Amino acid sequence: MTNQEHPQEEDKKEEEQQMSPDVQMLFYFIKIMRMIFLFMILMMINVFFGLYLGFAVPSESTPLRLGLFYTWFGISLAGFIYVCWKMWRKKMPAP
Repeated sequence: MTNQEHPQEEDKKEEEQQMSPDVQMLFYFIKIMRMIFLFMILMMINVFFGLYLGFAVPSESTPLRLGLFYTWFGISLAGFIYVCWKMWRKKMPAP
């Protein structure tokens, strides 16, 4: 019954098992580069708002702006960690 219900998923699993180790290593490298790129973009946005515009500097900002900035920073960091967890929880097939 499982073959008839989800034939596309089984085809995908078979393709993943048949991939060469070089292709698997390439996909692993792509995952790493995506995480680095996402982290750098997110941190550039946070540094721009926090330091360049002064939202994170207590002497240049109001308490409301400080609170909003650090709330945004916490939410964006939690979102980044969630995206990392979601991307890396999938196991790679054994070679």
